[in-house]
Amino acid sequence: MKRTTLHIVGGDSRSRAEQARIAFALGHHAEVYSEFEELVDRPPNEGIIIAADDGEAGMTGSLIKKFGEHGIWLPVVVASDEPKIERAVSAIKAGAIDYLTLPLEMGSFVRRLAGIIAESREYSERRRREVFARRSIAMLSRREHEVLELLSAGRSNREIGSLLDISPRTVEIHRGNMMTKLAAGHIADAIRLWLDAQFELPATLPANANDDIKIDQAVVAGRIRSKRTTARALREAHRQRQ
Repeated sequence: MKRTTLHIVGGDSRSRAEQARIAFALGHHAEVYSEFEELVDRPPNEGIIIAADDGEAGMTGSLIKKFGEHGIWLPVVVASDEPKIERAVSAIKAGAIDYLTLPLEMGSFVRRLAGIIAESREYSERRRREVFARRSIAMLSRREHEVLELLSAGRSNREIGSLLDISPRTVEIHRGNMMTKLAAGHIADAIRLWLDAQFELPATLPANANDDIKIDQAVVAGRIRSKRTTARALREAHRQRQ
């Protein structure tokens, strides 16, 4: 297995030390942070983040959003000594790549970590694109946002005008302004940004034989491939309507 840096953040000191011990025993490197702010102050550019679930509602979502704001695209794994299905679902929907049970068990962790590492490169790139897309779309006016949403649904200028109660010429003006703000050379580029910004991980958590909370990596990869297929379909539908 490729040597990886695990950034262990949050939780109590004993738990962090045990996670680090296991990481080193498996031939990986570990960096330990007592608080999330400490990691943000020294943003890493490689590895995997293992963040303790403190049980606070919305913690994972706000944490991952904060990482994105500081340019941290690393995969986030959430860990808890009192795992619950609803907490795991919330974490995955927020963008976590997996949800682990503490204390870590060596054999189980080896298998889970192999899957996480295998997916981490594509996941990091996907997270970077998602945050970039959301920042870009946030610059649009309300009307430009509506035009992009309808274009991404395959609507023509005439149909958009009818739905928004504006003229096709006005749609073209909003469309042009939208393309300029997004620095999009073609409508397909704008649609791709829209799809990237809407990306969500699946919230289905299949259980293994030991009823341990586990994320099916194949499902995650399948959702990513599905988004790419959807993008091609929308572009084709748009071409046919022109």
